[in-house]
Amino acid sequence: MLTAVPGIKVGHFTDSKAMTGCTVIVCPPGTKASCEVRGNSPGSRELALLAPEKSVQEIHAILLTGGSAFGLSAADGVMRWLEEHGVGYATPWAKVPLVPTAVVFDLNVGSNLVRPDASSGYQACNAATGKEIEEGNVGAGTGTTVGKWKGFEYCMKGGVGSASTQVADLIVGALAVVNSVGDVISADGTILAGARQPGGGFFGTTETHRPLSRGKVLEQSNTTLVAVATNARFSKLELFRISQRMHDGMARAIVPVHTSFDGDVSFALSCGQVPADLDLACELAAQMTAEAIRRAVKSARTVTGIPGLNG
Repeated sequence: MLTAVPGIKVGHFTDSKAMTGCTVIVCPPGTKASCEVRGNSPGSRELALLAPEKSVQEIHAILLTGGSAFGLSAADGVMRWLEEHGVGYATPWAKVPLVPTAVVFDLNVGSNLVRPDASSGYQACNAATGKEIEEGNVGAGTGTTVGKWKGFEYCMKGGVGSASTQVADLIVGALAVVNSVGDVISADGTILAGARQPGGGFFGTTETHRPLSRGKVLEQSNTTLVAVATNARFSKLELFRISQRMHDGMARAIVPVHTSFDGDVSFALSCGQVPADLDLACELAAQMTAEAIRRAVKSARTVTGIPGLNG
């Protein structure tokens, strides 16, 4: 799990009635980060400062949230919580918490009038812990769905998933919020969750090119977000390389991925000082990205009219 990386804490705010929520990753001091946006329909805040050429060399939290663009306001609560705890970028006048944020669109599940707000982000921070992460219909994954390329009526439940691995002293962990147009694919290439045929099975087994049913609630109703953290020491440029390779993991686990209707974003975080080979870290990040995506749908529970693999 992502919390296998020392110092990382994760907290969820979940509204099971309105089917929305947010997930915060609270970072240890000195955390560096970069990101890569591949989807064509992203919703985000403070991502520009993660570009490798930008001067800021630290972040304090990452927020992944439902609510589409409305959900960006949840970052205000994360900033307030961090400020109250004395965390932020030091200026002569105040410590300013830096909280890069990305959203998924979940307004088509549950209530479209209830979205994560500043109180939601604050509560997620209060819940943050370095222990085992709850997966499935929680946090930013509460109202997420997958396999919408054939139309929303054939989709299945998405969610939050997390995975980690260790090679020698190097630890790499990932957390995914899965809300994709595409089907989720298992490691053996079979469809794990996706567009369901009314009589059983998946449309993708016969329509392998997966033509998008445009106009059937695809527009801006998707996005997969993944954060990978490591205890290794990497520069922002190296983290940008890792964030790029994380999309290899998305492509292994989601078909199709990075469509015109997804806002896929990868975040890569360096939270330690362990010396590590960059290419090894990149491949482990891709592997853990794919595994976290698969765990998200394996943990997802059925909601009204939307079946989940976890009953």
